[in-house]
Amino acid sequence: MTLPINKACPIVLRENSYGLDILAFEHPLAGFQIVKGTLEPGESPEQAAVRELAEESGLPASVKRSLGNWVPGFENHHWALALMRVDYDIPDEFRFFTQDDGGHWFRFFWQPLNAPLSMQWHPLFQQAIAEIRTRLSLAT
Repeated sequence: MTLPINKACPIVLRENSYGLDILAFEHPLAGFQIVKGTLEPGESPEQAAVRELAEESGLPASVKRSLGNWVPGFENHHWALALMRVDYDIPDEFRFFTQDDGGHWFRFFWQPLNAPLSMQWHPLFQQAIAEIRTRLSLAT
């Protein structure tokens, strides 16, 4: 039985001379992560990706294309991976106050996609980055 999609993961990339960076953030309680959140009732994965990115980073965006679905083997999660389009330059680093979990300051930064991940990365998101790397190499 296939799990229904219950998580949206908006992926924001930028290109540099050395390759791609992925937008990531430091959660004050749970380490380095990428944006991911739960679909609301009646919401499509695309709508959830746009909403989650705005809620957690303040960035307005649209879905460029799907990178497919992924089941990480964590608490019945079934993620929809969405490559996002942001129509302006995003700073190298910025902070955003999110209302999630009672409110937190998230520090956003660009993680070189092909660089090794530090131990500050939450294990679930280490798996997610590995999956995204694979999906992007297959998509090129």
